Amino acid sequence: MGVSSAIALTPSILKVFLGMVSDKVSLLGRGQRKPYIILGLLVQAGCLFAVPYIHPGLYFRLLAFVAFVLMTGMALHDTCTDGLALDATPPQDEGAEQGIMVGGRAFSVVVISAVIGLLVQKAKRTSVFWTLGARTLLPLALVIRVREPQRPPERALQWSAFRAFGRWSVIALAPLGALYSLVINGANQLVNPCLESQFWIDLFAAGLYTAVWGLGAVLGGVTGGRLTDRIGHKRAALGVMAISLLSVLALALVRGPAMAWPIVFIFGLAFGYYETVYFATSTGFTDARIAASMFAILMAVANVGTRIGLGISARWWTPSATAGPLSVSPF
Repeated sequence: MGVSSAIALTPSILKVFLGMVSDKVSLLGRGQRKPYIILGLLVQAGCLFAVPYIHPGLYFRLLAFVAFVLMTGMALHDTCTDGLALDATPPQDEGAEQGIMVGGRAFSVVVISAVIGLLVQKAKRTSVFWTLGARTLLPLALVIRVREPQRPPERALQWSAFRAFGRWSVIALAPLGALYSLVINGANQLVNPCLESQFWIDLFAAGLYTAVWGLGAVLGGVTGGRLTDRIGHKRAALGVMAISLLSVLALALVRGPAMAWPIVFIFGLAFGYYETVYFATSTGFTDARIAASMFAILMAVANVGTRIGLGISARWWTPSATAGPLSVSPF
């Protein structure tokens, strides 16, 4: 699973090139954001519809390729949505805007996780992927109605704008993105597998734990965005580092399913707050001339950390039915 996740995340690291294309090229003269968002959604949905018909034991390489294409579609509409948000959001609302986006993603996790375990248990697994594919197509109704703002000539892509990466503030942002993505995503990957192995929870209960995590992430994102706008990026970054550390350590204290509920919620809160702070800070440092490209590079830094964290946590942790909750740990 760790290897599969690492393969699937590779397009997220390559988002920078997709961002450059979006900054430079108007697709078929229809715009530099909207057409790419539509294309990415269609690719992602098509792959989700195809996945259940590929046997992972017999055709793992094909499955990995489809996962790669699926995530490439996701990366395309994701980076172009970020570019559209950067084009349209005033500086004083950057934290709130990123908080809404983080909260929106987490809310979708809540919605789908509440039913995903039930679908797996009561229906065919094919229905899960078809449900996800159909859900991917829902935003098309909104995207088609979007009026993409015209980019003025002074905001056209200029290669000299990449000098912004030489600023100390941007350089200092890299460890925050990479290191904390490594830790918090590596830990996040192990929450449900550890609960399933140590406490024998079923898939439906695992989905509910994910839903609780998602509710925490929604709250952390929405409230964290406004808080970041109010107290500034530096204070928000210091605060989120402390909260993230404490929440991950709290996972090590879980001794039973009942105890896991509040800790998983707090971990989700820290996760949503961390993402909002990092995204909002990245938005503030982004040069408007290379909006999608620069933001995608800063996200790629975080995704490198995520990819490493997923691989490390999967390699270090092995399930044990007789061990205590903390006898195995990703740290």
